[in-house]
Order: sequence, then C-alpha cells, then structure tokens
Amino acid sequence: MFPDWISHQAQAKPGHTALVVDEKEWTFVELDAAVTKTSRKLATFGVRAGDRIGTLLHNSFELAVLPHAALRLGATLVPLNVRLSEYELAWQIGDSSPRVLMVDARTHDLAASALREHPAVRALAPDEFAAALESDIDLRLRHDGDSVLATVYTSGTTGRPKGAMLTVSNFWWSAIGSAMNLGTQPEDRWLACMPLFHVGGLSILIRSAIYGITAVVHDGFDETAVDSAIDDGVSVVSVVAVMLERMLDQREGRSYPSTLRCILLGGGPAPLRLLERSMSMSAPVVQTYGLTETCSQAVTLSLEGATDRPGASGKALYPNEIHIEQSAEYLSVEGAGEILVRGPIVMKGYAGQSEATALAIRGGWLHTGDIGRLDEQGYLYVLDRRDDLIVTGGENVYPAEVEAVLLSHPSVAEAGVIGIADDEWGQSFVAIMRLSKPNGGPVPDAAALDAYCRARLAGYKIPKEFRFVSQSLPRTASGKLRRSELREFANVRPGTRHSSA
Repeated sequence: MFPDWISHQAQAKPGHTALVVDEKEWTFVELDAAVTKTSRKLATFGVRAGDRIGTLLHNSFELAVLPHAALRLGATLVPLNVRLSEYELAWQIGDSSPRVLMVDARTHDLAASALREHPAVRALAPDEFAAALESDIDLRLRHDGDSVLATVYTSGTTGRPKGAMLTVSNFWWSAIGSAMNLGTQPEDRWLACMPLFHVGGLSILIRSAIYGITAVVHDGFDETAVDSAIDDGVSVVSVVAVMLERMLDQREGRSYPSTLRCILLGGGPAPLRLLERSMSMSAPVVQTYGLTETCSQAVTLSLEGATDRPGASGKALYPNEIHIEQSAEYLSVEGAGEILVRGPIVMKGYAGQSEATALAIRGGWLHTGDIGRLDEQGYLYVLDRRDDLIVTGGENVYPAEVEAVLLSHPSVAEAGVIGIADDEWGQSFVAIMRLSKPNGGPVPDAAALDAYCRARLAGYKIPKEFRFVSQSLPRTASGKLRRSELREFANVRPGTRHSSA
C-alpha cells in the first residue's frame, strides 16, 4: 500500500509550492484541499471506486488535480486527447465507458457531438462542476499498488488505439527510477509543456507530487514562454526534438542558466546536429526512451554521461531491465533486435484486450516492437521506432490507423502509408492509394481525400501527400503490405500536401 502522496506532502512541507499554472501558485496544503474538494464533487455526480473519469481537457489546474482526486476515490483517470476527431473520440469513450467526461470551453462542442452515441456518459462543464455540492464520503488516503491510476490510450498496429492500464505502482517506480538517475533537489521545478493527457505530461504531475517538488504547467508549448520559465528557475523540462529546436532558436545562441539541470529529450532518436547545437549552448540535454506502456521513461542517459554518447538513449532505469531479442529480420545492423522491457514500470495490460496484452507481455517482458541495440556498456541505441510507427512532432501515428480510414472510402481499393523525413516535425507521411471505380460518383482527388480524412482523424494524422498508383500495392504471399517496397514503388519524395503520381 502507498500512502497518499499529496496528503503526505501537505503535512511534510505544507508551504512549499506544489503547482504553478498560468502564473498562479498552489502550496501543497492548498493543493491537498483542492484534491479533496474535487473528489467530493465527483462523488456527487456518482463517481465511486472502480469507475472511470474521462477527461477532454487542455492543460489546466483542473486537469492537474484530477489524477490525485481519482486516486482518493479509487477511480481511474482516462485522459483523452483534445485533438481527436469526433469519430475517434466517440470510439474511445465507448471503449472506456467513463462515468463522467470532464470538458472545458474549448472541447465542449466536440464532446457533445461525440456523446450523442453514448447518452449514459455525463459531460461536466466547468461552471456546472464548480457549482456542485460536495458529497460527504470517506476518501482513500492509502492506495493499493495494483490499482489502475490511469488508462492512457496509445496507437495500435491494427488501426485501433489501446488503453494502457497504468497502476499506482507503475507511477511510483517510474518516479523512483528517474530520481535515482537524475537526482532531485528541494527547489526543483519541473515544467510540463507537453499535453497532460499524454503519459509524458501526466507522469510529471505524479512524479512531482511524490518528490515534493513544484510542477509548472503550461497550456501548451510556446518557446517564448518556455524560455522565460527557464530564466525564472525551471530546472527540468521534458520535450521532443521539434520543441527543442524551437527552444534553441528562441535562445538565439545564448547559453542556458546553471539552474536548468536537465532537458529530457524523448519522442524518438534525435538528429546528431541537434545534439551538437544543444551542447554548444550549454543545454543539458539528456536523451530518453519510453512508451505509454512503460509509464514514460524506461531508459535515460545520466547527466554526467549525456555528452559522451551522442545518439544513445541511456541505460535502463533501476530496477528495470532491457533486453534485445535478435532475429534474422534485423540482421542488417549488427546486434540489432526488438527492444524488450521488464520491471515494475511495465503496464498492467491493455484494458479489455486480453489477447493484445498476452501478445505484448510474454514471460514478463514487454515486447515494444521498437528496434535497437545495446553497446558493450549496456547503453541502448534506438534504431527505429516500432516497425510502422511514425513520430511526427512528438505524436505517434500508426499507418494502419490512417489506412483504415482511407480504405473506408468507397473509391479506395488499396492504401499504404509510409513515413518521410520532415525538417520541422521529424517525420510526416505519405498515403499511396489505388482507386477503384466509383459507383456513379466522382473519382476523388487528393483534396477530397484530405477532407475525408480530416472529418475522421486528428489533424496530425493527415497525410502530407496523397499519391495515386494504377498497379496493385506490393504484398507478401499472405497479403500483408510490403512497406519496405512502397517508397520505391510509388517514387515517394517530400513534396506538397496535394500531389499525385
């Protein structure tokens, strides 16, 4: 059992700043009171132990409080991506079946549309929730480590996302492993400028509460605001490569202050030129590798060795283990294979998907699907994100999910999606299609398919290019797409959004 960390910090360091949002500060005592109030109001709307609390919220004080409030009720937080389309959101709501869905002014209309299919789920707008009475119920101040604190959706290779169930113990050991590697200082301020509905942002809230340090939450990423926050004392910040590039541009060659201890860089392998530029500006960049299924970080460089091994993601965070499972499929690079992770940070499983869980976790090892190698000292080098995964601006996109939408169009007979290099976003992607003869309707062009996708997918999942071919796409004997041949097959090169071949 784990004592409630917010309650503990409220007694241990009551006047210490726990949270900063929009330049407003809350001490641990004030945050503790807000968590209690939020828990009791949720109970008024029928939330009880075992229920799920859906959120469709931008970064805010309300979203920062909800994970702790869910804990005290014995409920599970289900943070949903505010960038989802109505179609995607409706599916995830149906899959997770939350008791309530917390919304804000910017997501209210989207939620209302998605909930037409789920009338039993009650949307709670800010004004209604603020005016609610507090239910007089007993709250939990000790938590079972096996309890699911949050179910966070991650893209799925079959075209449907999966809800990774992350437990109290997962978050605890993630925090401990990070602290043993990077250290903690009483005056640390950890900046969350990534969405709190992603595991990278959510873990900052939990980690900061466990450490008793300050979490600084920004509404989104803005390089000017981040630069100012660093000058005001932020000591740790978590970003992806495209964000770091913009931070360095904003800094205009000026060195970073010594109070900035660490810039955690995730989201896939970083370009060497970016790491070299960071070093020239005294930016303490530490590469890291993790997944939703590992509750954020699984492997991270140390602060001392960050500049010694450019390109490495580091060593497994204690007490977790990394293993490379080699096979003939990956022999093009010596020592390369699938990255496996074992340890207390590995998720409990995928919610409602026992077969997917059994496939992902075998013999205690999480099979990530990512490709990497270990050097003689045990440092991990990530060679590629999962076989088909595209990482664009820090967001994960699986080709199969985009292909499924394209194939739902009546005039698309075949569709394949592949990633291409993108100087700004790291990667973007191209859709390659063979059209069928429409039944009396017009033949769709790139613009029409772009609009079709935008009605069904988040903006970051829209292909940068649409290319049309007349021949069948290359496939294996079993009918699977040969993605390695698609690029040459369609003569794919970076270009404008609307193009054809």
